[in-house]
Amino acid sequence: MTKIIFLDAVGTLFGVRGSVGEIYQKFASQWGVDVSPVTVNQAFFKSFKAAPPMAFPGAESTKIPDLEFEWWCRVAAETYQKVGVLEQFSDFRSFFEELYDYFATASPWFVYPDVKPALTKWRESGIKLAVLSNFDSRLYPVLTALKLADFFSDVTISTEVGAAKPDSKIFAAALQKCNCTIEETVHIGDSLTADYEGAINVGIKAFLLNRNTFSQPDVNQFATLLDCFNSYFI
Repeated sequence: MTKIIFLDAVGTLFGVRGSVGEIYQKFASQWGVDVSPVTVNQAFFKSFKAAPPMAFPGAESTKIPDLEFEWWCRVAAETYQKVGVLEQFSDFRSFFEELYDYFATASPWFVYPDVKPALTKWRESGIKLAVLSNFDSRLYPVLTALKLADFFSDVTISTEVGAAKPDSKIFAAALQKCNCTIEETVHIGDSLTADYEGAINVGIKAFLLNRNTFSQPDVNQFATLLDCFNSYFI
């Protein structure tokens, strides 16, 4: 019997309004830097995918916020470097502080329409809910701003654990934090590698949240969280 569900955050509970490229373009233009939102969006995802896991094993907890900022600052700098405009910023760190803080608010995010109804149904069924995410500590104010925080009993993020999905260490940390066993747990997320395979590899039952039209063969997948609830939890 499922007692707790771990859910990923970005791409599962909420997504970016428009695109990252559009937001990066908007903030750059305020600093007099002209970039194409499509081009900067492509550059961002190349830089993001090439970056090391967002985890800082052995780091003191008081230093984690600064490490998170520096991690994202490097990704952003490489993004603007790829499109050839990095040197046009008069003070890149000051610019990036504004951009970084913006993503700690509700403004750049939207909650998928299926999320709150599904979370409500699971909660009414007596199943505990927790977030398990390769995000940074801005996740806490974002969940509150999006009115999602009250649904979850626990939040586990890669930067605090020192390991990022699909690393088994972050799943082990979440299980320990929530005082639950593998057999009692389900994990749901939108990444085949980080969420689905990461959970399966440690023995946790997993569902892939596949919001696009490209079906993955031999995978337990659903298009929405409500579909998952109606198919498996009723």
